[in-house]
Amino acid sequence: MFKINDYVMYGSMGVCQIIDISKEKYLNLSSDETEFYVLQTVYNNKMTIKTPVNNPKVSMREIITKDDVLSLISTISETETMWVNDDRKRNTDFRAALRRGTSEDYIKIIKTLYLEKKEKSAAGKKLRKMDEEIMKAAEKQLYEEFAIALNLSPSEVVPFILNNIS
Repeated sequence: MFKINDYVMYGSMGVCQIIDISKEKYLNLSSDETEFYVLQTVYNNKMTIKTPVNNPKVSMREIITKDDVLSLISTISETETMWVNDDRKRNTDFRAALRRGTSEDYIKIIKTLYLEKKEKSAAGKKLRKMDEEIMKAAEKQLYEEFAIALNLSPSEVVPFILNNIS
């Protein structure tokens, strides 16, 4: 169970901070009280979210540590890409990886689409819109999480990665 002031990755919302844990009736379905996390997004207009502590529908996990970030950065050059030529299959695979919500998956998506974008650009072409959107979503999640772990702003994450990549 998380505690007040913990940072978590909350589904597609990104980094949130637990600002309270409260008990109240859930949907007035019974007289029992349910425990809720009250979350506040860190980078997205300070939106507040209330979710049951035992909500199986939303992925919520703790932020990785600075050591984990540094370890992941050191393995980026060896990270396998996951390009699939079939647009529908690729979209399904990438969206499934986004839903899993791991930093490793975000790195795979970003690396795969960055290399594809570079290749297409050299040929005078562009990435498909769906691929661009998936890449932006993965970048947002990864850069926000790394920023918290490294005590940086999200805009400082890419330069940090580039300076520390092996």
